Amino acid sequence: MAITALFLDVGGVLLNNGWDHHARRRAARNFGLKWSEMEERHRLTFEVHEEGKITLDEYLALVVFYQKRPFTRPQFRRFMFAQSKPYPEMIELAAATQSADMG
Repeated sequence: MAITALFLDVGGVLLNNGWDHHARRRAARNFGLKWSEMEERHRLTFEVHEEGKITLDEYLALVVFYQKRPFTRPQFRRFMFAQSKPYPEMIELAAATQSADMG
């Protein structure tokens, strides 16, 4: 039986898990945030963000910017996005599979 479809998750498959606990700990250290407080707020909030029920800005307002900070949202977002790294081998595999289907 031929494989007719591949369903791939981005985080952990095509990219690393960019906003995992390691990245959040780096963010807390980098921005001088209290790790345990940030992690608890993340735990209470992230699932609804992943489900698309709140935006990233709403997530950040609840987890980081619920009080005045000495850094900006754009600075924090840049750091956050920089945590995502590609898995080139998986991207190549997915692209090759796509090309094989079209060829």
